Amino acid sequence: MSPRLNRPLMLEDRQRQPDGSGGYSEAWVALGEIWADVTARTGRGTDLGPLATARTGYRIVVRGAPVGTPSRPVAGQRFREGTRLFRIEAVAERDSEGRYLICFAHEEVAA
Repeated sequence: MSPRLNRPLMLEDRQRQPDGSGGYSEAWVALGEIWADVTARTGRGTDLGPLATARTGYRIVVRGAPVGTPSRPVAGQRFREGTRLFRIEAVAERDSEGRYLICFAHEEVAA
């Protein structure tokens, strides 16, 4: 069964940029929009002192792309949907032909 790629997500990559003082700062740079099928997996809450957070895992399916191309997500990148951020933890091919990729990601929000 083919996934329903019905949600537009912005793929972003963390890149270093010179800060003008000999060092660098990190910023997230948009690589392009990717249509995806987003499915929630499991969630849990944690207390970090006075701050409580909720962490939910997601299975995000996108179209396959050749290794090394900017349109192929990799671990360490993230997807953005408005103000929501999904950090990519791992990427695997969904089928033997590589037509689709599964991105295992999580979203953390303050509870």
